[in-house]
Amino acid sequence: MNVPVELRYSKDHEWARADGTGVRIGITDYAQDALGDVVFVELPQVGSQVTEGGELGEIESTKSVSEIYAPIAGEVTEVNLALEDSPELVNSDPYGDGWMVVIAPADGAAVEALLDAEAYSGLIEG
Repeated sequence: MNVPVELRYSKDHEWARADGTGVRIGITDYAQDALGDVVFVELPQVGSQVTEGGELGEIESTKSVSEIYAPIAGEVTEVNLALEDSPELVNSDPYGDGWMVVIAPADGAAVEALLDAEAYSGLIEG
C-alpha cells in the first residue's frame, strides 16, 4: 500500500494535505483498494460546513456504497468536479487527481492532530 510520508491520515482512511490556507482531502490507497472500482462520488457543495468525523460525502463502487468522513472541521472551499465525469480517478490516482475537496480548517492545528504515515501504516497493517 502506498502511504506518502508527507500526508496526514484519519482512522477512517482519509488523507489530508495542508495547501496554503486550505487542506486538500481524499481517500487513501488502502481505502480505494478495499472499495474496488469506484463508479460514483457524491461530494458536498462549496460553502458547506463540515464537522470533524462528520459525513463529507459518499462513494459508490462496484462492491458497495460507503460514507466519506471529514478528517477535520471547516468550510468546503473547493470540490473536485473532475470526479463527476471520471470517478475512477479515485482508483488510479488517490493522492493526486483523485482528491475530493479542499477545506478551510476551523482549527489550524487540526491537520497535525491526524495520524502520521507511520501510525497510519500501523493501523492498516494491524
